[in-house]
Amino acid sequence: MFRRTFWFTTGVAAGVWATTKVNRKLKQLTPENLAATAANKALEAGHRLKDRAVGFALDVRDGMAQREAELGEALGINENPELPAPRRFAAIENRNTPKSVDSDRTTYSYNRNEDH
Repeated sequence: MFRRTFWFTTGVAAGVWATTKVNRKLKQLTPENLAATAANKALEAGHRLKDRAVGFALDVRDGMAQREAELGEALGINENPELPAPRRFAAIENRNTPKSVDSDRTTYSYNRNEDH
């Protein structure tokens, strides 16, 4: 009788354990849970990719600055060269100056309000 009770209890325990495992797996395989898992993995992959890209960009910038300094030393370029003064161009021509005779004979008028 003790043997039957032992195997009955063992069978019930195995059934409960198997049922619990199957129910957990079924909950993991629902469409909502699968979508949430996929979204979380995509976010993690995106963050890893972003971190790697930022690290790469910083490495490139450091290498570029180092190489620029090396080239500057090799070519003897000063770090603060004297720059020429900026040129100024007249945005609006001065209408108070008299026009020459040749400019009065042009066929094209620069007056934009002439056609209106």
